[in-house]
Amino acid sequence: MSANSGNLGELVFGQAAGGGQLSGRAVQGCTMGEGKPRYRHELKYLINYGEKEILADRLRKIASIDPHATGGEYLVRSLYFDDIWNSSYEEKLMGIPSRRKYRIRIYNCSDSHIALECKEKQNEYIYKFSIPLTRRETDDIIGGRYEFLKDKKDELSQEFYMLLRSGMHPDVIVDYDRIPFVYESGTVRITFDMHVRAAFNGYDIFDPGLPVYNAMQIPDTLIMEVKFTEFLPDIFQDIVIPRAAAEISSSKYVMCSNIRRDIYGMEIIR
Repeated sequence: MSANSGNLGELVFGQAAGGGQLSGRAVQGCTMGEGKPRYRHELKYLINYGEKEILADRLRKIASIDPHATGGEYLVRSLYFDDIWNSSYEEKLMGIPSRRKYRIRIYNCSDSHIALECKEKQNEYIYKFSIPLTRRETDDIIGGRYEFLKDKKDELSQEFYMLLRSGMHPDVIVDYDRIPFVYESGTVRITFDMHVRAAFNGYDIFDPGLPVYNAMQIPDTLIMEVKFTEFLPDIFQDIVIPRAAAEISSSKYVMCSNIRRDIYGMEIIR
């Protein structure tokens, strides 16, 4: 599966088919238990496609492709929400250590698995909480008909309902093609996220022909993410090419929001 990436801000129509030391890094967040989140660590690296091929070849010897990835990869599409002050965007730029962002996520433009997610960051640790949504619930939220959320019993629905009432709204769609590797029952995940693209001329996340803009500023690059709980096994110490892989803090959400701002400016009329 591939996408026509083009240059920064280039409009692409249609859906894509279908330097740090890693060894021994420990997570000291919450442990899994009833009502307690299990925090994980995330490292992000900007690499080129040649490096991706080398690293993927190494990973095939010690890890497995996620069984959910038919053909070895899938399209991830996320609709991010922000408030009238652009808090999610601004807090990320300012490096606020404790923050949350909210999104609706689907795969391959299908409604077979839809999730409302809250991604919480506490300093260097990440926790993601999610609940399933139906296609109708998703369409209602995007269309501003979110009153049903107040009748749900889970904390995320209640919190998201109050945020929507306070002015939170759909902000930008983030697309990318992901090759996911898993190790030891999912305690370690390494993903290659390619052809990051932004959509903001409409929020029909199920539309495979939604116009998207290339969001990768440096040609021939992609984002490798390393996610793990507790600690990363030593077997991965050679997974990153030291001189070539630069650890980055930028998020795909910010990258795609920047494209919208480059095209329309900071003031977005809704």
